[in-house]
Amino acid sequence: MKSKLIIKRLYNDYSKTFLKSIILAGIFSIFVAASTSAIAWLLDPAIKKIFIEKDETLIFLIPGFIIFTFAAKGISLYYAKKTMIHVGEEIKKLLQFDMISSLINADTKLIDKKHSGKFISNLTFDVTHITNMLSDAILALFKDSLTLIGLLIVMFYQNWKLSLISIVMIPLASIAAKSLGKRIGKVATQAQERSGFLNSYLIELFKNHKIIKIFQKESYEINRSKDHLQNLKDKNEKIRTVYVRVSPIMETLTGIMIAILIFYSGKLIIKDEININNFFSFLAAMMLAYQPVRSLATLNMALNQGLSAARRILPIIDNINEIKDNKDSTDFKIKNATIKFNDVSFKYEEENSNVVLNKINLEIKGGKMSALVGHSGSGKSTILNLIPRFYNVKSGDIEIDDQSIYDLKIQSLRNQISLVSQDTTLFDDTIRNNIAYANMNATEEEIREATKLSYCEEFINQLPNKYETIIGENGVRLSGGEKQRISIARAMLKKSPIILLDEATSSLDAETEEKIQNAINILIKNKTTLVIAHRLSTILNSDKIFVVEKGKIITSGRHEELLKSSTQYKSFYEKQIRKG
Repeated sequence: MKSKLIIKRLYNDYSKTFLKSIILAGIFSIFVAASTSAIAWLLDPAIKKIFIEKDETLIFLIPGFIIFTFAAKGISLYYAKKTMIHVGEEIKKLLQFDMISSLINADTKLIDKKHSGKFISNLTFDVTHITNMLSDAILALFKDSLTLIGLLIVMFYQNWKLSLISIVMIPLASIAAKSLGKRIGKVATQAQERSGFLNSYLIELFKNHKIIKIFQKESYEINRSKDHLQNLKDKNEKIRTVYVRVSPIMETLTGIMIAILIFYSGKLIIKDEININNFFSFLAAMMLAYQPVRSLATLNMALNQGLSAARRILPIIDNINEIKDNKDSTDFKIKNATIKFNDVSFKYEEENSNVVLNKINLEIKGGKMSALVGHSGSGKSTILNLIPRFYNVKSGDIEIDDQSIYDLKIQSLRNQISLVSQDTTLFDDTIRNNIAYANMNATEEEIREATKLSYCEEFINQLPNKYETIIGENGVRLSGGEKQRISIARAMLKKSPIILLDEATSSLDAETEEKIQNAINILIKNKTTLVIAHRLSTILNSDKIFVVEKGKIITSGRHEELLKSSTQYKSFYEKQIRKG
């Protein structure tokens, strides 16, 4: 995206909302410019009347005016900055809200492509640079441009010849800053990438801390963290170094200008073309102009940094989902919830990826339990994920009660489906809120009923704060079985006619598995249920079992039928018996 289009977009979508506040900051900037220029101008009468003419009548008045102008400058600058700080934080909130909203609504495919740590880096690192550009840069543009104009007026008023010499510094500083600005955009992108890597690493570090300890990899991870921090430090150091490169350029230019001015003004004073008071007033104006010239010179660098960040942020905000309602989408009219896969094929990427499902045909009877059996990677979980449209099929169709899910409103479809997975996802919140997440309007009685039927009550009542217990990040304070039962209670509270179970009883001890299986039996009663299970004992009573291999349904039937007709299924079963 071109820089002009990015700036236009940021203005229309974000800055424009706060135009009144920005104009107010501009008014305060006028006062800053006027008072700064007044300070330089006041040196003329101060030197002439007090030091040369020794006029005692102005010995109090002129210092009083100088105090007043400095105070006016300070107060105006405070309110200008305060106003733009408010604008900056509001814009930051809007950018972060738009990005978070986009990510919440995004297709699963987009979230799977990128580590969550990199999204966090976008939300913090990049958004900060954009808001700095939209708030600090705007203020600098107003304040420093107006101040520079005011000081140039004072300088030309005192002596136009000296002024022409001094303004040569402005284009020279701009040329230097322009070349540095291009460099900083590139380095800022590299720094953002390193920040993303560090965030990703930290998330993995916290998530896998037990693995680190059991394999005694503390030293290894400390060294890895050192490398990540070193890389980020190097990039941030480069950014700061590029910024300070302006200093020697500006200092040298200023030194040259002052030397030339002293030399030339000395000749003018000797010729009586300029008075000493005019020269000091001019010199003060020129020295005061140093700060706005420097600020405006570095503005290009801040702009490049912000634009570089915007190029990473805006595509996320502008993300267009593949999975969305059609123009003619209708509400889901549920009958008996029979699910059919008609010649369904699927792969995760359009190019250079293997076909995960190849012309799958299956029927999951309404109100009955069906099961999927197969090796890891055979396509079982993909079949499950296609039903609530976490992904779209590449070809074929999926129907529920003879209604294509692609003709249904997504919200209406997902409202009729509950998912219980082996990777139980819980929030760092209370047990009550985690269960009620399925139905925020559920009554206390409904929540209690769900916890009772899911065998949650027995462990909830043993906790000090019972239903108000905070369970930690992803339920870290609960056992695997307890988390699974909360997940089942949540699904019960939704009361949906279609239940998807993905390895719901895996990796559990026999006693816990029995409780969860009992809870599942209550959950799926008279519901259309599709189950994936490694433990065949949990699906022996399924109305139909589909054997999946390399993305195809190779056979199907009841347990007894498959033992006789399918060597693959018989092999699965015998391995389970031997394990038992």
